[in-house]
Formats: sequence, structure tokens, C-alpha cells
Amino acid sequence: MNPDPFGPGEGRPGDDERSGASSQARIPSPRESVEDSGLPLPEPEAPPPPVLEHDVLKSLLGAWALAACAPEEAEAVELHLGTCGPCADEALRLRDAVGLLQPEESLDLDPGLRSRVLAGCLDKRPPRIPVPDWAVAYDAETARLDALLQDIGDGEWHAPVRLKWYDGESDRPVNRRTTVAGVIAHLLTVDGLVAVALGLEDPLGELAPEEPTPRARTETYWKASHFPPTRTVRMPWREQSHALVRTVSFAGGGSGQLSVPYGAFSLPLRDSLVDRAFECWVHAGDIADAVDYPYQPPAPRHLNRMIDLAARMLPSALAERRREGRAAPPKSLVRAGSPGRSLRLEVEGSGGGEWLIALDSPGAVGSADHEVAHVALDGVEFCRLAAGHVLPQEAAAGQDGDREAIRDVLSAAASLSRM
Repeated sequence: MNPDPFGPGEGRPGDDERSGASSQARIPSPRESVEDSGLPLPEPEAPPPPVLEHDVLKSLLGAWALAACAPEEAEAVELHLGTCGPCADEALRLRDAVGLLQPEESLDLDPGLRSRVLAGCLDKRPPRIPVPDWAVAYDAETARLDALLQDIGDGEWHAPVRLKWYDGESDRPVNRRTTVAGVIAHLLTVDGLVAVALGLEDPLGELAPEEPTPRARTETYWKASHFPPTRTVRMPWREQSHALVRTVSFAGGGSGQLSVPYGAFSLPLRDSLVDRAFECWVHAGDIADAVDYPYQPPAPRHLNRMIDLAARMLPSALAERRREGRAAPPKSLVRAGSPGRSLRLEVEGSGGGEWLIALDSPGAVGSADHEVAHVALDGVEFCRLAAGHVLPQEAAAGQDGDREAIRDVLSAAASLSRM
């Protein structure tokens, strides 16, 4: 018998086919190449930057500052800047200018974010006891202000703040100096008017003055404090705002007609909470300015409610100024419910719209057929005017038509402000 030429354990050709077993392919070991002697191939050299004339490089500085150059052009410009002083100075100025073209981004959250998140949650699971639509703006603005207060440090609670408003009797701007904590105390005491109307506890208690005006209540609180208000005022204000939203939610939509007195005038509860939302936003802006913090306007639908309330109050404010001799007399007598001379108030931007303001009587109806004047201005600018932060003659407004009517309406808007 001949010995197996393949040796022990070696398979014969065709054995796999006969046995049906599969054989694994053998991967050959890498071998050195004769051409490269086994050494790694050299990296391809990058092409040198293009050689450009000085005038061409100088013309590229603007594109380079905006990061709009091609890579090879950017490299050529940067090499040139290392050897040319005038171009380096010009490039530095252009880079600084580009920085000014980009506005600083606010660290504050989008004011509409909370509303959108809540709306998404409520779409999936409707609340058992919903917040009335007219109280949503107050809920949102107090939450935004509370988030701002949570971010500021202990020392910033004593940062000086000036509460500004327009004195309709003297037709001049006035202000009152206080602190961040003093502003929250002011909001606490004025919101207390709504709390009392709902049967809740008055934050002033027995100290509440007989005259329920915002200014009288605020001065009473400040004078009764042995020391200036501190950050401890945040918790009573926060708890009261939560109690107000909770109470009106349980009371239902019918509570919106409940009257809230402000001294010389009263507002239905549904309007009063919009008014308190407006004051909360305005004073939050005062606080943000004092502590150098970014703060954005309200969500558009909330801003629209605030503008609508101010526009609806304008005929009464105009009539009050007319009784005091601070506005032109009516041009014609108009019965209540009848159309009369009107001013078209066009508020631009998010939350804006158009309102026809009756000029001759608060009981008259605004009418496009009786329009004698037209005023157009930005929504935030109109709110600043109604808050007394902008003088009537300084409001950035487009004007057309009866100048006397325009002046009277803008002054009436400013006279809506108060401490």
C-alpha cells in the first residue's frame, strides 16, 4: 500500500465535494510590495494656496469676515494678513462689524413656549377644571415673572427700580423710586384687590386703606414695613397669584362679570385679570432692566387681549379728559349705541389688529363710515404708551387725518397708566 502523499490530516482534492463539507477560504497574509519596499504610502501633498494680487486679497476681506470665502481663498487671505498690517487692521474692523450685525440672543425662553407645551398636553388630556380663557394671560405672565425672580441673586432684590407712569392731570411723566422687592410688593397689594373681590384674604389685612386705589394700597404696604421689602415677598405674591387662578377656575366662566373696584373706576373680573397680566409684564420688564436681564413681550394672543382692553377703555378715558378740560370738546352729540366720529387705531405686529375708537361719546359706536383719523403703531409701542413709559408726543406712530383727534387719543392712551 502506497503512503498517502498528502500526509495525515490533509484533504485530498475533491474530498470536500464528495463529503459535502464546506471549506473556508484562506486569506493570504499581507506581503510587502516591491514598489514601496513595505513602507506606508506617502500622504498626498496639499496644493499650495493660490498666489493672488494684493488688490484681489483686499477685495476678499469682506467675504472672509463673513466666512464666505472658498477654503483656498481663506487660506490665502490669512497668510496675507500675517504680512500686511493695513489689511490686518481692516480685517479686524470688518470682523467687529459682523458681530454687531448679529443681535444678541436672549437667554430667556420664548414667551409662547409655555402656552404651546400646555396646549399640547391639554389636547391629549383635557383638564377636569380648565382655566378660563380670560385668565390664561395672567397665569402665563405671573409664571414668567416668577421664573425671572428665581434666576436673580439675593443682592439683586435691592437693585433700584423706578416705577413710571403718565400723570393725566398734569400731562407729564412721573416716577417713584423703589427696589425689585418693592415692585413685587406693589404687585402683591394691587392683585389683592382681585383677591378681595373673590372673597380671598387681603394681603394688607387690617392695614387696607379705605380708598382702594393701587397707589394708596402700595404706599400703605411700603410705609408699614419696618425695613425695605426683601426676597421674602416673592412667596406671598406667588401663592396669591396661584390662588387667584385656582379660584376663578373653580368658579367657572360666570365669575368673569364680578366687579373689581380700583377706586375711581371698576372693571369686570375678566378684564381685571387681563389688566393685572399687563401690569405684571410691564413691571417684569422694569425689573429685567434693573438687573440687566433679557425679557420678551407676551405671547401674541395674550398681547392681543391686553391691547384690546386698552382700546376698549380709550373712549371713557377720552371722555374723562374732556370733562377735565384736557381734550377738545365733542364735535357733535351722539346717542348711546349710535355711530359717530371715529379714529381707526391700527396696531401692527404680532398680537395687533384694528379698532375703531368713538371720539364724541363713550356710549357711541365706532364706525368706518365716520372715520376722521387713522393712527398706526407697533403693538409693543402702544403698550408702552398705555403704561406711561412713552410720552404721547414721542410715540412712534403713523398719523393721518384730524390732528386734534389723534393728539387726544394718544394722550388718553397714556392716561390709562397708573402706579
